[in-house]
Amino acid sequence: MNEKIFTTAIHAGRPEEGPSSLPSVPGIDLAVSYRAPDAATLHARLGGETHGFSYSRYGSPTNAALEEALCTLEGAETARACASGMAAVHIALLLTGLQANDTLLLAQDSYGATFALVDTVMRRLGVRPVFVDATDRASLGAALAEHRPRALLVEPISNPLLRLCDVAAAARLCAEHEAQLIVDATFATPYLMRPLELGADIVVHSLSKYIGGHDDLLGGIVLAREEYAEELRSLTILTGGLLDPHASFLALRGLRTLPLRMREHCRNATIVAEWLIEHPHIAVVYYPGLASHPQHAIAANVLPNGFGGMVAFDLQGGNEAAVLHFLDKLRMILPVTTLGGVASQILYPARTSHRALPSERRRSLGIGEGLLRLSVGIEDPEDIIADLAQALER
Repeated sequence: MNEKIFTTAIHAGRPEEGPSSLPSVPGIDLAVSYRAPDAATLHARLGGETHGFSYSRYGSPTNAALEEALCTLEGAETARACASGMAAVHIALLLTGLQANDTLLLAQDSYGATFALVDTVMRRLGVRPVFVDATDRASLGAALAEHRPRALLVEPISNPLLRLCDVAAAARLCAEHEAQLIVDATFATPYLMRPLELGADIVVHSLSKYIGGHDDLLGGIVLAREEYAEELRSLTILTGGLLDPHASFLALRGLRTLPLRMREHCRNATIVAEWLIEHPHIAVVYYPGLASHPQHAIAANVLPNGFGGMVAFDLQGGNEAAVLHFLDKLRMILPVTTLGGVASQILYPARTSHRALPSERRRSLGIGEGLLRLSVGIEDPEDIIADLAQALER
């Protein structure tokens, strides 16, 4: 067809279906819309009646590749990549069917932004949040029996004090009381734990952290059993919270080295924690791999591949001024508001990750003015320790 230049410029080089060769890694598919062999097929794809892509808010090939990979790692049957970890948490809560007058049970030391989401957005929708000590099986069982919640949200390794929730035990209690179990497994990753295999209903990850691993993407993912697939697809389409394809590509790239990185994160964290506990300027060290951790025996049972890459500690006699002075003296460890990257990263929970919590609530949870959260990277552990040592001395 003899097209005009305006037409040729728009349509030349348009990809056709059925390539004769396949790339060795998934590409970045930036298309907003997709063609089909005929209009009926396109409409069927749009409605989710047949497999295929129609409009990128409904899904894209790059996102689908990431979702499939994480389903395989987690033992999930359906997944949707979201624009951030908090978008994933929000969608997971909606996925349980929470509505006005329902009770939502949460671990009392949930991530600060999760607390803020529940205490503002979900509360305005009429949902009643109730916080419970998820590390205590008896307390958890009593709260489920008393409040009959629609769902329970826990973190198997809590942020920032690294307290453990026995996910298998929580799942059994939830099944007994007809509550759905959501697990935010960002700290654990599929390398340390696969919550769906332990009885969880829904799993959430912040892809920005260990799965991406390189501090160059913002994203989250919701994974679940097949029974949630249709509603999960609908919620992500209607809320518009799908992950950008470029971020999906980066997350999938990071996923390839997740086991290697997590092995080193766990190894280094153990070495650093054992050094910190002997330092005179450190009051308390929080790390499940230490014999001094009150749940060390549980950790050894539920985390067979390692104790994670996160270490928290209280400065001796620490206050905000001392903490800020210490952070300013670090040379290699990055004082940034994230975790799970290849580089060691540190933050001050009282002023960053948990600033949304009222001060009295932070204190009651043990998040004091001298607490620091260290994401131990995969540098040589001697260099990590040397940086901590010089900053503590100075």
